[in-house]
Amino acid sequence: MQRLTTTLVAALALATVHPTAAMAQAPARPELFGAGVFSTGNWDFFLALSPDQSHAWFCQANDNFTEYRIFQTHTNAAGHWAKPVAPRFAADWGNADPHLSPDGKVLYFISNRATPEDNGSKPAFHVWSVDLAAGSDKPVRLPAPINIPGSDDWSPSIAANGDLYFGSDRTAAHPGFNIWVAHRTPAGYTTIEELGDSINTAGNEVEPWIAPDGSYLIFSGTARSDSTGQYDLYLSRRVNGVWQAAHPVPGGINTAKSEFNQSVSPDGRWLYFSSDRPLAGTIGERIDFPRNDFSINGIGNGKGDIYRVPMSVLGL
Repeated sequence: MQRLTTTLVAALALATVHPTAAMAQAPARPELFGAGVFSTGNWDFFLALSPDQSHAWFCQANDNFTEYRIFQTHTNAAGHWAKPVAPRFAADWGNADPHLSPDGKVLYFISNRATPEDNGSKPAFHVWSVDLAAGSDKPVRLPAPINIPGSDDWSPSIAANGDLYFGSDRTAAHPGFNIWVAHRTPAGYTTIEELGDSINTAGNEVEPWIAPDGSYLIFSGTARSDSTGQYDLYLSRRVNGVWQAAHPVPGGINTAKSEFNQSVSPDGRWLYFSSDRPLAGTIGERIDFPRNDFSINGIGNGKGDIYRVPMSVLGL
């Protein structure tokens, strides 16, 4: 994760802009989401919603995006979002990238907490899970080959069939950061594979979000030949079991700034993502209750805010 952070900080400092076909389409006009709770002027990123969308997990980072925390909240009887708190399973160390299984029973995330497997070396970010259905607050570190010494892993996203997609800087056919999948078998996760040339390039591909049925993949990437800005969102469809060449998401969603940490609402209606773009227009609906103007003062200040756009813009 530290090496990914270095890449992100460098990308935020200097971007090379290339025109793409997606830029020629009508702008999608993403709207700021969750002012006062999910978008606050802090480094707000990633949003995971429960199947009934009454519970949410999201992240905040420090100003230079080197420290990460997970928060959780829920709607109360009056329909208001409660004050976010750090869940007990993520109270210590650095924790980020919460993803729910499609049934909402298990939450996957990354953490750099120390474990015996680290053998005294500096802890890396590895994939963990916590059984929400069982009411557990004791996360489990996923075993090899998903987690291995010396590699940072992030953004674990799981399909309904149990296949787990994640980003990693481990040795691969492509340089830099790549997206991998671990296929679930009766014996568990025994092998992993890099997704190949349709997804991974000489640039960096990170943060996969897999559709529950495995039919499409949305990920963020940087330094690709088709990059628009610093980090961009990409879409690949799977046809007859084969991943098609990934392309920037359509509709002008990507900008010269960073778009990343994406997720799709459980009902398939909305694409959520983080962006450090300047705020254009109003902050939209405020969801903080009671109102606290301090919680919205920094929105659009160049740190990450959470946006959303209809999935129909992507043709999905």
